[in-house]
Amino acid sequence: MFNSWDPQYSQAHIRHHDEHMTKKDASWVRRQRQRMNFVAICQALFLPWILFCVVCGAASFRCHYCINWVFYGVLFVAAIIVLLTLNQALKGFRAKMREDVSAEPTWFMFIFISMAIAVVVGLILGNQIFGNFMQRYQDYLNLNDYSLVDVTRMRGQQLMDGARLNFVEGTTLDMRKAIGFQNLRTYCVVPLTMADKNGVVNELANYDFWAVGLDCCSGDNTDYHCGEFNNTNARGGLRLLEDEDRSFYRLAVQQAEGMYHIHADHPLFLYWTEDPVTEMDSWKRDAYKFFYLAMLVHFFFQLLCVALGVAAFSKMAMY
Repeated sequence: MFNSWDPQYSQAHIRHHDEHMTKKDASWVRRQRQRMNFVAICQALFLPWILFCVVCGAASFRCHYCINWVFYGVLFVAAIIVLLTLNQALKGFRAKMREDVSAEPTWFMFIFISMAIAVVVGLILGNQIFGNFMQRYQDYLNLNDYSLVDVTRMRGQQLMDGARLNFVEGTTLDMRKAIGFQNLRTYCVVPLTMADKNGVVNELANYDFWAVGLDCCSGDNTDYHCGEFNNTNARGGLRLLEDEDRSFYRLAVQQAEGMYHIHADHPLFLYWTEDPVTEMDSWKRDAYKFFYLAMLVHFFFQLLCVALGVAAFSKMAMY
């Protein structure tokens, strides 16, 4: 036995105490790392997903169209967040190189890579949603509505600022004068006219209102079947706003003028429909639908990546 004054006893006691404290500290560090792992997993799952939703939403909707400073501000803040995460990951690696057991650079690097991917993919998908749906919706929203338009009295230049047109009772498509212009695709046009109660179509001195469509007729034949051509309740039109197609539709109208001996001084091109407002709103609905779908897909993609990361890091911790 050793007494308390024995040097050998004192050294053994110190070694025992140090071993006990070392085990206690190591146990505390392991518990601390487990808690930090759980926090890191939650961060790795939700932070990139939230960043994706914010960036994709900013790129998809109104602020991209008319509040550009908000859109670019969101991108700037997102880039700063990604760079700050990269800085934390580099700090973790430097701490790991100093054998700091509490440092976990792998999760920070995982979060950085996930955030960078979220920003890039969110921006790309947001621009796709904006270009395909919301830009067109906003363009129509910024133009005027016209109701009770009479094709026998009004001219195209009077409605150049119109986007949604509703015509008077009796307005119909004059299928006898439908035609298509072919240039890789077929640009189909048919003039609007008036029909009496017996269904007799009137001849007009000037045809300024034309329903249009792509690849829905067969060239010179009068088999126009674009849009709601067979809807007897259709009395409205959405203005054609695509500049790249307008010149080809104008060539189709010129071809119709020569073939049917008619005049179209200021042709206005429309998509024939029963309810122009509902048709316009459908683009907004589609934009939100694809945005929510993108949010859902990205969440499950991030969940899968985190699950794979947990499995990989667990294996790494065993060695």
